[in-house]
Amino acid sequence: MPRPTSPLIKDVFSDRLAKRKDRLTPGALSVAEFINANKHGILGLSAREIGVETDTSDATVIRTIQTLGFAGLRDLKDTLSAWLGHVDSPVEKMALTSQALGSDADAAIEFTIQSQRSALEALGTPENRAAAATAIELIANATSVGIFGIAASGIIAQYGARLFSRSGITGKAYTETGVALAESLLQMQTGDVLIMILHSRAHREATATLTEAQRLGVPVIMILGREDAPLRNHAAASLVLPRFKAENVALHSQAMFALEALHLGVSSITANRSVATLERLVTIRKNIRPYSR
Repeated sequence: MPRPTSPLIKDVFSDRLAKRKDRLTPGALSVAEFINANKHGILGLSAREIGVETDTSDATVIRTIQTLGFAGLRDLKDTLSAWLGHVDSPVEKMALTSQALGSDADAAIEFTIQSQRSALEALGTPENRAAAATAIELIANATSVGIFGIAASGIIAQYGARLFSRSGITGKAYTETGVALAESLLQMQTGDVLIMILHSRAHREATATLTEAQRLGVPVIMILGREDAPLRNHAAASLVLPRFKAENVALHSQAMFALEALHLGVSSITANRSVATLERLVTIRKNIRPYSR
């Protein structure tokens, strides 16, 4: 199947930075390079927050953006959003994957196998094992665990919340989008742990959830698809599980593997609580269906 044609959207910010870099003061250059390295994250930040990240002022941030030819922060965000939306397009990724696989069922199976193998190998790296150990300790001592994920990741977040509930830790899934997420986040409390399933984009739901966690002093564990994800610096532990081929359609089993590993680890170090919870679950099930096996 031929790849669908679409107009090429240029990375306007990087292009302008390359052409006007010599016009920038050291402070402005720091701002510009931060924006260039964190294009996803910028979408959820204010000028003041960018200033804090770059040790400059919000006025310096706005002047830098205008020096690079944008009317202001809103204009910059609109430009970045258009470019990032093109780069991350699920339509584009599905078209590329379909083209690579053709009509070959065996190729589709092989692609899936290789993707799962790649995820499992990544999960077993020393860095991810160390991060998992930290995460398991945090979860085991938490009053409850919240799991953030939207769209397809939301389904996995709901599954993960049910897993931890079966081990005696209250699980909460934060899966809403837009303003509906605000009411859900009212459930978050000091003493919780938050797991965030993210891929690359620091969308508003993610930044709002992270902000609330930071306000409450809730430790954050991130399951990421990219090592350079902009929110990673705010996590107490991060498991990085890159996709098999970033340009192809996304499979979501990586996050499920990570959650199941964390759940099993927590269950093993809180075995008495886990077994007692499962015994209660079995009793309740028998009360509902007394004659079922």
